[in-house]
Amino acid sequence: MNSIKLPLWLTMLTTLWTTAAYADDAALLEKAKRIHRASITVDTHVDIPTFFASDRFNMGEVNPSPIQVDLPGMEEGGLDAAFFIVYVGQTKRTPQGYAQAMSTATAKFAAIHRLTTSADADRVGLAVTAQDVRNLHGQSKRAALIGIENGYVIGTQIDLLDVYYDLGARYFGLVHNGHNDIADSAQPKLDLGDPPAEHGGLSDFGRAVVKRCNRLGMMIDVSHASKQATLEAIRVSRAPVIASHSSVKGVYDHPRNMSDEELIAMAAKGGVVQIVAFDTYLIPVSDAKKAAFVTMRQKFPFKSLDEIFGAAPDTRRAYARELQSMQTSFPRASVSDLVDHIDYTVKLIGIDHVGISSDFQGGGGIDGWNNAKESLNVTTEMVRRGYSEEDIKKIWGGNLLRVMDEVDRRRGGFLSSIF
Repeated sequence: MNSIKLPLWLTMLTTLWTTAAYADDAALLEKAKRIHRASITVDTHVDIPTFFASDRFNMGEVNPSPIQVDLPGMEEGGLDAAFFIVYVGQTKRTPQGYAQAMSTATAKFAAIHRLTTSADADRVGLAVTAQDVRNLHGQSKRAALIGIENGYVIGTQIDLLDVYYDLGARYFGLVHNGHNDIADSAQPKLDLGDPPAEHGGLSDFGRAVVKRCNRLGMMIDVSHASKQATLEAIRVSRAPVIASHSSVKGVYDHPRNMSDEELIAMAAKGGVVQIVAFDTYLIPVSDAKKAAFVTMRQKFPFKSLDEIFGAAPDTRRAYARELQSMQTSFPRASVSDLVDHIDYTVKLIGIDHVGISSDFQGGGGIDGWNNAKESLNVTTEMVRRGYSEEDIKKIWGGNLLRVMDEVDRRRGGFLSSIF
């Protein structure tokens, strides 16, 4: 084939354009790196197994997939702080179910404390206030915070909130998949016999839980709650409320995503929604991908993180390969999709009410941000979209730390006996 010779002027113009584009990309990346280093980056949702921070899951060294967060990854990716999650899945509300939930919760609290008192304590510390996070950042250490996912961990015993607060929990997720004694879920569990709504929002017990959390200084988390439960929790709370890992219906209508009405109510109370890097909450899922997920679940019928991370090495490697195959065989949400949800939320309720979460090790992970070491890519995309350094600092952690400060400021006092 004969090649086409371009005119000299066109060749020079093409070369100049390519060089300029590369220079712009290089300059953008350098700007993103500078802003990322200057920010306090907070991920509000990272799941853990009960043997977290043990010989079976050593946070101080690099871990293979499916582990997405370890200290080397946080350090390489400039992820400064993470809420490690005390999560228990919803089961039948029986004495045995409540007891098992409390037992699992206790084991996960112990695991997080084990991390911050281990040989890696010179690299990471436990944070129970926003100022702790700032102090640890000033010492170039990672901050480990604790969040609770699913109020099932208190069963019907409200005093357990005080116990969990004393153990370091600083947000309380009212509900998960399936209704509990506190609130209705956005996704009822048919296998537990859940009706579409059980309480019409919060139960009487749930309203008391919100008030107790206010008194303690523990943030209320409405991720996974039904729309009615979310709006009622915001109304009942005398402090700002968070959604620790949610995205928005205005971009993609998923049961787990938040409506404009919920977002506006959260902002009016001073709260923040942490947009989550969860593939199936960000973009539509094809029927073929859903079927492949079902097949994978049949092949690897894991019921918990403990089962996944505790599997034999060969099984864990096979599971990781299967996940990788899923990620490359079907369209997957990207960092650009994540920032689309951020853009929408910022335009609707303002820059002061938006944050970021990953849901790593609990199903989270997208192209470009599939583990802690890739965290810079989120900042780079925000810089590309024109967000200022001040805006990015707010989104990456400033807004969440502000809410923590405010919730702590409003804790206790005479008014707690009234509200």
